[in-house]
Amino acid sequence: MARYLIRRLLMGVTTIFVTTIAVTLLIHLVPGDPVQIMYAQSQGTTPEQLEAIRDRLGLNDPLPLQYLSFLGRLLEGDLGQTIRGQQPVLELLLERLPNTLALAGAAMVLAVAIGLPIGFLAAYRRGSWVDSTLMIAAIAGVSVPHFWLGLVLMFVFAVNLGWLPVAGTGPANLILPAITLGLSNAAIVARMTRSSMIDVMSQDFVRTAHAKGLPKAMILNAHVMRAGLVPIVTMMGLQFTYMMGGAIVVENIFAWNGIGRLAIDAIFQRDYPLIQGFILVFATTVVIVSLLIDLAYALLDPRIRRSA
Repeated sequence: MARYLIRRLLMGVTTIFVTTIAVTLLIHLVPGDPVQIMYAQSQGTTPEQLEAIRDRLGLNDPLPLQYLSFLGRLLEGDLGQTIRGQQPVLELLLERLPNTLALAGAAMVLAVAIGLPIGFLAAYRRGSWVDSTLMIAAIAGVSVPHFWLGLVLMFVFAVNLGWLPVAGTGPANLILPAITLGLSNAAIVARMTRSSMIDVMSQDFVRTAHAKGLPKAMILNAHVMRAGLVPIVTMMGLQFTYMMGGAIVVENIFAWNGIGRLAIDAIFQRDYPLIQGFILVFATTVVIVSLLIDLAYALLDPRIRRSA
């Protein structure tokens, strides 16, 4: 198992390394002069000031030197400063990151709490009207865009009923964004759970357990659920990554102060150091979550521990 985790750790480090290269190249992929684009909305900026900014950002250096300089600053925990306000990029991102993780985590808990029982029930009653009804609801849930669902929930529960706040950051403000992000993902979890459970129920070891006369509840809990959770855990890792991306839209709908909203502001302001930092922090977070999912996968599946 140690070799398995070391391999996954090396893959994660490689992913982050490739991301640092992509982040360095990002500012050079913009057509035209990136500094002029960043300061296009600023009035009265002289050519001398623009040249000083290029020197500060290191854009006059050769590209390999720019990358090595960026990597050296990164190892020191320095992602530069924002164009607007001259704030440390890393400090600003780490200040907002817990809010995004809280939103994605709450949505994941909601998706699992709803999706797993629905998927398991649909698999247990497969072919019945219960199965058909639940899967139709799941397909409808997957088809609903986040922005539309978020606006509907906001209109009903915040504007009309006044039960929840419209926007902001706080415990009460988390409810509507988490529901918006979690419901569609609950539908995906339900469909995946149904497929996985049906596949496990048809395996030889389950039929053998039935032939031995074991109680149905014991078979479902001790055999079907444990074996069926392995692919579901893998899928949940991918879903969490998807939720981190979906949080960008949801955060802007509900004015939730996460890194997604910060990234959109950085794009509109053409703040490339902040955009670069967002990409790197986002990718690192996804890699760490993937490593944790791989660990859970290894703990659930004994075959991985033996092969490792």
